[in-house]
Amino acid sequence: MPSLAVPGATLHYQLRGSGPLLLISQSGEGDADRTVDLVPHLTDSFTVLTYDRRGLSRSRLEQPGRTTSLAEHADDVHRLLAAVTDEPALMLGCSLGAVIGLHVAAEYPGQLSALVAHEPVAPRLLPAPDDRKRHEAELVELQHTFREEGLPAAVREAARVLGIDTSGKDSEPGLTPQPMSERRRDNFAYFIEHDFGAILQDTLDPAAVAASTTRILPAVGATTPSTVFDVACAHALADLVGCGIRVFPGGHNGNTSHPRAYAERLRAVLTEAVR
Repeated sequence: MPSLAVPGATLHYQLRGSGPLLLISQSGEGDADRTVDLVPHLTDSFTVLTYDRRGLSRSRLEQPGRTTSLAEHADDVHRLLAAVTDEPALMLGCSLGAVIGLHVAAEYPGQLSALVAHEPVAPRLLPAPDDRKRHEAELVELQHTFREEGLPAAVREAARVLGIDTSGKDSEPGLTPQPMSERRRDNFAYFIEHDFGAILQDTLDPAAVAASTTRILPAVGATTPSTVFDVACAHALADLVGCGIRVFPGGHNGNTSHPRAYAERLRAVLTEAVR
C-alpha cells in the first residue's frame, strides 16, 4: 500500500477509480477503510483518495501519543493532495474530517475546487460565545467519561452528543461488518484523547473560511436530530459562506450506514458544484 512521509509522521493512503480526484476525510476513528462500502459506488466517476489520519491505524507518528493540531492535519491533506495531483481536487469531509477540509480551504488557496462539509465538529463556527462554551464543555466531559469509565461509556455518550443512531436499524442492507476490533479501539482512544483536544484548541478562522475560493457546501444527515451540536455547526457554516444546506441520506454517519444512497447524493451535489 502507498505511503507518504510528512513532517512528524508517515501517512497511509489508498487510490481507487478514475476521473476527477475526490478525497474523503473520515469522521471519528475512521481510517482509509472506513468507507469500504461507499467508495465502490463512486469509483466509476471519481478517483477516490482515502487515508489514515496521523495517529490512526497505519499512519505512524514519530512521537507516539502526541496530539496533532487540526492545522497539522490540514497540512497532511495539503501534502497528500500535492503528491497525487496537480489539479484542484474535490473533497468530502465528515465531522472532524469536515473541519480539516475547512482548514485546507482557508489555508491552501486553489487546492480544493469544492468541499462537502458534512456536520463539521467546529465550535469556532458558532457565533454565540455561550454556545461555543457549552459544546466545548461537552467534549471535555466526553474525555472525562473516557478516562474515568472507559471506551464503551465514552462511545455511547459521543453518540448522544452528536445525534448518532447506534441501533443499526436505519441502514442499507448488506453492509460490510465493522466490529470493534483492537485497531478500532485504539483509534477511538486516540480520537477521544487527542483529536478532541485538537478541536478544543482549534485555530480555525471563520473569516478565512468565508473568503476561501473553494466552493464550500455545508451538509447534514436527514435523520440527525436538529438540536445537536454538529447540525448547529453546519447551519452556522451555511450562514458564514452564504450557501444553503445539502441534506444527505442517513444521519451523522450516513456515508457508512447508507453508502449507495449517499454516493448518489454526493455525485449529484459535486456535479452541481463544479458545473
